[in-house]
Amino acid sequence: MPDITRRRAFRIAAAAAGVPLLIAGVRAAAPNPRFFTWQGEVLGATAELTLWHADASLARRTMLKVRREIERHEAIFSLYGDSEITRLNRDGVLARPSADLVAVIDTSQRLGRLSDGAFDITVQPLWRAYEAHFWSRAQIAPDIAARAADVARRLVDYRRVQAGAARISLAPGMAITLNGIAQGTITDRVADLVRNEGFEQAVVGLGEWRALGNHPEGRPWRAATRAGSIDLADQALAVSSGAGTTFEPGGKFHHIFYPATGASAHALHEVAVTAPRAMTADALATAICVAGEERAARLLAAYPGAQAFLTRRDGTQISLPLVLAEAGTQS
Repeated sequence: MPDITRRRAFRIAAAAAGVPLLIAGVRAAAPNPRFFTWQGEVLGATAELTLWHADASLARRTMLKVRREIERHEAIFSLYGDSEITRLNRDGVLARPSADLVAVIDTSQRLGRLSDGAFDITVQPLWRAYEAHFWSRAQIAPDIAARAADVARRLVDYRRVQAGAARISLAPGMAITLNGIAQGTITDRVADLVRNEGFEQAVVGLGEWRALGNHPEGRPWRAATRAGSIDLADQALAVSSGAGTTFEPGGKFHHIFYPATGASAHALHEVAVTAPRAMTADALATAICVAGEERAARLLAAYPGAQAFLTRRDGTQISLPLVLAEAGTQS
């Protein structure tokens, strides 16, 4: 099977479904400023950067800096190669971790506590169990539900990750994945770099999306999701759905897990979150996809400026937080 992990796989599927931002063309008669674009790959997912500027040399220099910044973060967050995470998962300990890794783990653990464990970076052993059961050529005898429950009971608990400036350690057999937050983190770092280079209008799509300023036509940048069109101006967008990576055709088993039981999460069909920062949107989309509609408002309340667009299993939709008029009718 291809090297696809639980969050990046949905991004790949979403690209085919038309989820990426739709960048409308500007009048062909206007020679300058204009769009400059770059396409590549970040953590195994399709990535793109769109800059609006008159200076082609500045755009080229900035794109080179962006590529170096992406490479630096992949050396930390990738689940493949010789990244910091792969060494940590292999050895159970990582000495002198980067400040970026420690900070993202710290943020993840805070969200783990806030979500009562719905957001848990130690679910990587569950991915391995499902991958071995469904995709391995070897015959895995035990039932996957029983195996997943056993893995969850023994190896999944974000509270057992010890992270500090000098050392990160895991309990024996544990492994982490930051695919529910790393894409958003890299998106933010690149967006900040682009802004600091002097670009006031840009779209950064590195697994999650962040828009700087408005579209050159004077309107917000526009994103298409299953929940409908979403306007973005100086905002980020992340989308999470179990439908992105299913282990079998029926879709019962997919890549977003209930950490407590090891089962695939089915509370919601899709969660789209907008927020000022892509890291926030990324992590909240995953957390709400697991925690469900009942706990979504509490999670959003902890992050000012965040909004969620939920698609239920029956196809109906709801936006949170509710506007005052809606809240009044339901009180």
